[in-house]
Amino acid sequence: MTIRKAVLPVAGLGTRFLPATKAQPKEMLPVVDKPLVQYAAEEVAASGLPMVIFVTGRGKNAIEDHFDVSFELEHQLAGRGKEALREQMRSIAGMLEMSYVRQKEALGLGHAILTARDLVGDEPFAVLLSDDIVDSEEPCIRQMINVYERYGSSVVAIQKVERSAISSYGIIRATPVADKLCPGRLYKVEDMVEKPAPEVAPSNLAIIGRYILTPGIFRELAATGRGAGGEIQLTDALKRLLAHESIYGYVFEGKRYDAGDKLGFLQATVELALKRDDLGKPFRKYLKSLKL
Repeated sequence: MTIRKAVLPVAGLGTRFLPATKAQPKEMLPVVDKPLVQYAAEEVAASGLPMVIFVTGRGKNAIEDHFDVSFELEHQLAGRGKEALREQMRSIAGMLEMSYVRQKEALGLGHAILTARDLVGDEPFAVLLSDDIVDSEEPCIRQMINVYERYGSSVVAIQKVERSAISSYGIIRATPVADKLCPGRLYKVEDMVEKPAPEVAPSNLAIIGRYILTPGIFRELAATGRGAGGEIQLTDALKRLLAHESIYGYVFEGKRYDAGDKLGFLQATVELALKRDDLGKPFRKYLKSLKL
């Protein structure tokens, strides 16, 4: 089946960025001049998916406003001769068909995805976590859709991490798959463990915030009890899905920034600013002038 929909869970509290997130959604924190959630939405659009489903929560109205048309703002910009900026603002609202569903309790990523069940329906779909920005020539989700179209199974994005970072991720045990279109990048998942200690981890292949999921995941999420932190963990449901379906891990091409972490957020801001045509040269000159 063709993948048409992406789910963006945006109901988290953003406690790692307090006090900045006390009165605004974490997903609206800007990296250079775009909020985190817009990077994810643009990846969806660039991957050829026409629809996005935001799973929101209390205090997330700013996300809906950001992707809505602002007639007053556009009128003011047009009146000041800023037509290019006006068109840019209008394009944000028109890039995708958008729906919103409310996660009434903060019961974790698995529960957030389950909340979108009625809007997704009985079809495969993508999931993007806006904490992860992936800078790549071909969008990360598009790369994963290509894998799904060949194998017809769920795909999780993975990357190799340092031993010291293993306990911060879901880690897979997997067998390499010989695939001529992505040599050395594809694995068939045999098991996965949520945040294991480095000495007992099955590998250093960590799952990051990009998924292609078959609709069977909804059945498993509905049957999954609360796990770590009293939340419904997606990893637990994926382990249940393994009993019925194959799951593949794909080492994506590109650079991933963990923008849900303060250091990763700063790294993304600096490196993406340096790549900008309008900012890169003067910003690089400024950085070189610092006495570090």
